[in-house]
Amino acid sequence: MLLLITACGSGTAATGAARLTSCGLPLDIPAPPRRAVAMEQNAAEIMLSLGLAGRMAGSAYRTDPVLPELAPDYAKVPVLSAQYPGREALLAAKPDFVYSMRASAFAPEAAGSRQDLAKLGVPAYLSANDCEDHALIPARAEFEAIFKEIDDIATVFGVRERGQAVVADLRRRLRAAERPEHLDADVMWYYSGTRTPAIAGGTGLPGTITRLLGARNAFADVDKQWAEGNWEEIAARDPDVIVLADLTRGGDGDSAEAKKRFLRSDPVAARLTAVRNDRFIVVPGSSVDPSIRAVTAVEQVGRGLTRLFGRKENA
Repeated sequence: MLLLITACGSGTAATGAARLTSCGLPLDIPAPPRRAVAMEQNAAEIMLSLGLAGRMAGSAYRTDPVLPELAPDYAKVPVLSAQYPGREALLAAKPDFVYSMRASAFAPEAAGSRQDLAKLGVPAYLSANDCEDHALIPARAEFEAIFKEIDDIATVFGVRERGQAVVADLRRRLRAAERPEHLDADVMWYYSGTRTPAIAGGTGLPGTITRLLGARNAFADVDKQWAEGNWEEIAARDPDVIVLADLTRGGDGDSAEAKKRFLRSDPVAARLTAVRNDRFIVVPGSSVDPSIRAVTAVEQVGRGLTRLFGRKENA
């Protein structure tokens, strides 16, 4: 997404006006927002990491405990809804900017389309990883896109130096993440569900993390971020390691412990190499999509693979 600062002579810095294109939709932002709404947790955590709690009129759809370092600021922001607020609840907060990393936030039953919000004078930014038009989504989720998004949001709010500092720290951590030595392993990422499990395909963040750590995604050939799996096919591929997304929403197979119980009790899943050898790595559910937590997922999976297969020293 290209961010262009609009200028009138030398007045750009003073006005803070911005024009950008988000998932194909042009957005005009006349001044740094003062009453922004984050429509889900990952968007909220990026804003809070940029020190923007005082400019947030609301947040919504918390899926995991908030990062400890952000929890005090998160507590200062009104919660508009346990999930996505509807159009009426959103507009009641009088937002001047709306931000989500998920297109579902702008469904008709949620906030409504970004085009309609723009007509009301409310620019709405959507992560490139989940554009409404799937043709606009990059072929793979990459860390550079996350860093660019953080820079976009920081620039919109006039805090670009903070954004650069956040990105620099994330880059440092990414370089320092542990990597196993001479790794020869197939990894399956298991998000949710039991009878029909949601498994990471080859185009999403889990695939990027797996490649970065020198492993193989057991479902790299599936041209989707997430796909419905079946246990017979999973058994045929027989992954060496299973990464379990730990979700707190309480649905079937959501928590990591619920997944483990199912895997150990199901007659097909129990025969998997990863299950028989107790090769599980647990990550928070919110870290498996592009967000401020993505580097944490690299660190956690890198440590887990190192525990299972040995260590590789980083340059």
